[in-house]
Amino acid sequence: MNIESNKLYPLKFKPILKQKLWGGDRIQNIYRHNEPKLAQVGESWDVSAMDDDDCEVINGWLEGNSLADLVEVYMGDLVGDKVYEQYGSEFPLLLKIIDANDNLSIQVHPNDELAEEEHGLSGKTEMWYVLDADIILGFNRYVSKSEYIERVATGHLEEVLQKYPVKKGDVYFIPAGMVHSIGKGCLILEIQEPTDFTIQPERWCNDYHISYEEEYIGLDKETALGSINYDIFGENAKKFATVTPKIAIDTENYQKQELITYEDTPCFAENRHIIKKGGSFTLNYAPSVWLLLDGDAIITGENYYREVNRGEYFYLPFVAEGKFSVTTNTQATFIECLPSKQD
Repeated sequence: MNIESNKLYPLKFKPILKQKLWGGDRIQNIYRHNEPKLAQVGESWDVSAMDDDDCEVINGWLEGNSLADLVEVYMGDLVGDKVYEQYGSEFPLLLKIIDANDNLSIQVHPNDELAEEEHGLSGKTEMWYVLDADIILGFNRYVSKSEYIERVATGHLEEVLQKYPVKKGDVYFIPAGMVHSIGKGCLILEIQEPTDFTIQPERWCNDYHISYEEEYIGLDKETALGSINYDIFGENAKKFATVTPKIAIDTENYQKQELITYEDTPCFAENRHIIKKGGSFTLNYAPSVWLLLDGDAIITGENYYREVNRGEYFYLPFVAEGKFSVTTNTQATFIECLPSKQD
């Protein structure tokens, strides 16, 4: 592999489509229509270097190389020295689109301390950008640990969970320890720590029987249920999780909105960029992952030109910071995802 870091460029990866019993057809109909047609696609993993779920570059001279291999070769040039020092050969983010054609299981994710102690892995803090519908956030009242265990055993957990209608463009922050679920009909962009470490304290998810191993991810029951934050309930749960965008830049043809900042979590940050015809902005922070939510756009740089269509991702390597710009002939909305903060 040629390792000239000065030739790193915005990278596009082949999505990993995952069929689920609760999956639908919107991911491929809206975002991944160029991929071979599959039934019940529940998730599209678009930026991942996790074990067997390792995305492959499909553009430019690095085509055919996996993301994990690129991290090994380019190290700080690809992800930034601070991120590489923190994560090593692991990629610091996992991005996916989720299509819930049916209700997902009730879930909670352990924090970093518990995950490291029990499995040698990072915990899972995540956020949702709603592309379309209903979600569950926390309890509708205070629920003790003993009541929670009893309700799981008797199948009455849903009665104390809090469901919210949501709309396209809503943003929610789901820290480790918060009980949550994606409701039927939801289409979600999920940004999270690079792990699928999930406790599912239910016996059934629709018609699927959840095994004990899946339910508690190999932890003993007391330890697993001890990871739940039982104090997140009622209206405070919604206030705690709901993200209000903050406008950072606002001009006639370009607006930048801060959605998740490093004040919310050290794990990642997220911005929304909206440009109209004649507007442009520079990709001035890297490493970063970009998703074009709506419209079409053009990326330009020295000896570089690429058109981007709705639903496409690209990854901006650390050494490419400030070297590429985005514009549009129509209108476009981008989501920018950042790993842990660089110096």
